[in-house]
Amino acid sequence: MGIPLNSILNLTEEQIKNSRIELNTKTGTTSVPFIDLWFEQTEEDRRSGAPCVTSYWGWLGPNHNFFEGEWVFSFLRLGEGGDDWLFVSAAKVLAVPKGRQADVEVLTDYAPFFGRLVIDLHKGNTNSRYTFKLDTFLSKATVKEVLPALYSGERFHGYDDVHLPYAKLDRIFRREIMPSYHDALESVTGVYCLTDTKTGKLYIGSATGEGGVAARWGSYLDTNHGGNKELRKLHDDKGEEYFRENFEFTLLEYFGMSYDPQKVREREKWWKDCLDTREHGYNDN
Repeated sequence: MGIPLNSILNLTEEQIKNSRIELNTKTGTTSVPFIDLWFEQTEEDRRSGAPCVTSYWGWLGPNHNFFEGEWVFSFLRLGEGGDDWLFVSAAKVLAVPKGRQADVEVLTDYAPFFGRLVIDLHKGNTNSRYTFKLDTFLSKATVKEVLPALYSGERFHGYDDVHLPYAKLDRIFRREIMPSYHDALESVTGVYCLTDTKTGKLYIGSATGEGGVAARWGSYLDTNHGGNKELRKLHDDKGEEYFRENFEFTLLEYFGMSYDPQKVREREKWWKDCLDTREHGYNDN
């Protein structure tokens, strides 16, 4: 049995009766997913639950969505038609002027959960509606997870799917997005490929030391060339921006941190031979 949402909200019966839940899927005029609009807002606004990160639209035709004094808990759907919802804001309604968002005051006590709390909730066949009395859904909503950092749009899906452009890898290592990726790469050794998408040339390398693949890839982000002779030449000729725009990182094979480093290097050699990266790529040995 899941953890009830109210274990996080901690509302009294009176507060529940005076609250609404907002389940935002797509905008009514452009049909753009609300989660896409959320990503367009500044990180400060997303963290603070500012009114711009969600709907808070006061009216639906001639009817009120909210009334003054009510509390509103706002969620955005993750994925198409799924039951995962991201908690993005909570506020007290101050006024409900026609033709625009309600005037609200953000409930800052809930700010630590904005953009981090994901719940499981089946909305049902109510596509035209998105605001409801909270008690309609509160008993059905369960906590799925509380993310360690602001929702980034992607999560680590396994070592077999690690393929990242340079700029995205840089953001991951700066801990701006997808924190689970860095942690995962820090936990394995392995053989990897750097792809120059402009020329098609490859570089095969291996990570066997402390910090695993994350430490080795971090050295490329610091220097671009990671100490490799041919990549250093490319860096001297083209500069850092060339790597940022054209290089991609792929994990070919992965092993536990205690795996024999010599066997990892043997696999590195096999990949170099297989892909002929000494003759047609950036490997120099």
